[in-house]
Amino acid sequence: MIDLMSKHITIDDFSSFPHSFMSNEGGTSRGIYRSLNCGPGSNDDAANVAENRRIVAEHIAKRRDAHVLSCYQHHSADVVVASSDWGEDRPKADAMVTRAPGLILGILTADCTPVLFSDEQAGVIGAAHAGWKGALSGVLENTILEMEKLGSTRANIKAAIGPTIHQPSYEVGAGFKDQFLEKNTSFEKFFIAGKDSDHFQFDLPGLVTARLETANILAHHNVRIDTYTSDVHFSYRRTTHRGEPDYGRQISAIMLPA
Repeated sequence: MIDLMSKHITIDDFSSFPHSFMSNEGGTSRGIYRSLNCGPGSNDDAANVAENRRIVAEHIAKRRDAHVLSCYQHHSADVVVASSDWGEDRPKADAMVTRAPGLILGILTADCTPVLFSDEQAGVIGAAHAGWKGALSGVLENTILEMEKLGSTRANIKAAIGPTIHQPSYEVGAGFKDQFLEKNTSFEKFFIAGKDSDHFQFDLPGLVTARLETANILAHHNVRIDTYTSDVHFSYRRTTHRGEPDYGRQISAIMLPA
């Protein structure tokens, strides 16, 4: 069961691991970053971002000084193993795995798909940033492989898909679609007709779900929230359509209990 009573969403199946798909509410940022902007890559006041991440630490770990890790995300299939806090020296990667208690793995998004992973039996967790490039190039599969290297068994891994842009909000051009069909013609199923023959509506969470199932991750959940239409989530595409100069990032986070 998914707990939607809070705008910060938790998954019952992940109850052994402190976690949350955080909304943009409950933070200190103002203006276009209002209010829980956790993205150090934004042009928000760095002090506000740091405080917002301490708020996340308190929410997840019940300690403001818990380490909230995030990567320099660059739409890749790269995965890193987290064994200690790397502070501001963020590795270039789009997913993390760990078996170290007390480290909060945080994925930053503003339309791309955050995916949290857990293996209760092995005591291993993971978190991935699956934009279309990462999902297409294998970031989810690579995350699963790295979890296996830490002792996970694929049959015991559970996944949860967080707030992301959904098909009615995700218009793309014919060239975008062609990149998918060149990879696999079966990816046609993730596109429906758009406003004209040169445009289509793309199903990013559908692609993510299919990649998980192909990787034999059958225990998966989806919170089914469209970031573009949600009034409590940041959206890069909505910001672009409004002509705003920048945008915030929400965080999706998971931790092994210390």
